[in-house]
Amino acid sequence: MSHPIIDAFFDEATYTVTYLVTDPETRRAAIVDPVLDYDHKSGKASTRSAERVLAKAAERQASVEWILETHAHADHLTAAPLLKARIGAKVVIGEHIRDVQKIFKKVFNAADVSEDGSEFDRLVKDGEVLTLGKLRIEVLHLPGHTPADVAYRIGDAVFVGDTIFMPDYGTARADFPGGDAPTLYRSIRRLLALPPETRLFMCHDYKAPGRDQYAWETTVAEERARNVHVHDGVPESDFVAMRTKRDATLAAPVLLLPSVQVNIRAGHLPPPDENGQSYLKIPVTLVAA
Repeated sequence: MSHPIIDAFFDEATYTVTYLVTDPETRRAAIVDPVLDYDHKSGKASTRSAERVLAKAAERQASVEWILETHAHADHLTAAPLLKARIGAKVVIGEHIRDVQKIFKKVFNAADVSEDGSEFDRLVKDGEVLTLGKLRIEVLHLPGHTPADVAYRIGDAVFVGDTIFMPDYGTARADFPGGDAPTLYRSIRRLLALPPETRLFMCHDYKAPGRDQYAWETTVAEERARNVHVHDGVPESDFVAMRTKRDATLAAPVLLLPSVQVNIRAGHLPPPDENGQSYLKIPVTLVAA
């Protein structure tokens, strides 16, 4: 099994990990889940995090060919279009992004959103393989958190997106539109059927109680043995009951509304108004007291 070079970049503001994955032989590379630094209070964004990834790629003399999105994130804005403009890499996401676009196009009354995924350079299917130098990027469709979640298997490593977290933290929520706890359970079991030595790289870490350091790398064997939500022996019915009860107590992510409406556009801002300024929409619902 091949061993890609993996550099991780943790963004503490959103608890997100971006990865630079490099083929050691050819120096071809991919960036997984890049973060745009967005300040919700001011509406200002910067490319600080993206610049760190580009600097490391330059240090490794790596040529970035792919920008791999595991899903349309609800907790951070993607830096994909800015990176594409700088390095020319193609932006990739799972083909079921169309389903997510259809859901949120209505939520934001976003007439410009295509519903066919054409904002992205490439939509990939379950089992599809991309090349990265002499490495293979295998696509695993793992719905449940959202309908469009995918993981990318590159050599002995899998970039799991939001499907599962570190063993002491558990699993992703399944209460977003199009999410489904039984589907999430089956996706996780598929992921954990991979060889036990397979390395798993998380998209997020929130430091489980009792742990002082952020962590984002584990293995299939560790997840099967120790994951607090879905270790071996946890039946689907117990997982679904736990996940449903837990999700009912969770607040919406702070950046949910800005993130989703940007990320379903492959990271582009909504079309500017007549004054040339782009605006993010906040749907408002009056709830009876």
